[in-house]
Amino acid sequence: MYNYYFAVASRNFLINEEPIEEILRERTSYYKSINKDIDFWFISNPTFIHSPKIQDIHKKLNGSSAAIISFDKNFIQWLKLRIGFVIIGDFKSSFLIETSK
Repeated sequence: MYNYYFAVASRNFLINEEPIEEILRERTSYYKSINKDIDFWFISNPTFIHSPKIQDIHKKLNGSSAAIISFDKNFIQWLKLRIGFVIIGDFKSSFLIETSK
């Protein structure tokens, strides 16, 4: 099982009202500088928020949503402090999120 941590908000908020692209670009650059593998992803309309365990989060979001998912709990907590208006949480999955390099 993989432990994922997330910060989720409305898609409009994350894309248009917050500098999320800049934040994630800086984090990517930092990870490269210390030779750390990228362990976070930006996902538009994440399906995990429909899970029965976290269905209350889905109810709080109006319209389409977006999430930053990571293996790093501290990074997600930092995002909550940095961005503010996001909901954070966690979930377990037997599936590994993969990205093309």
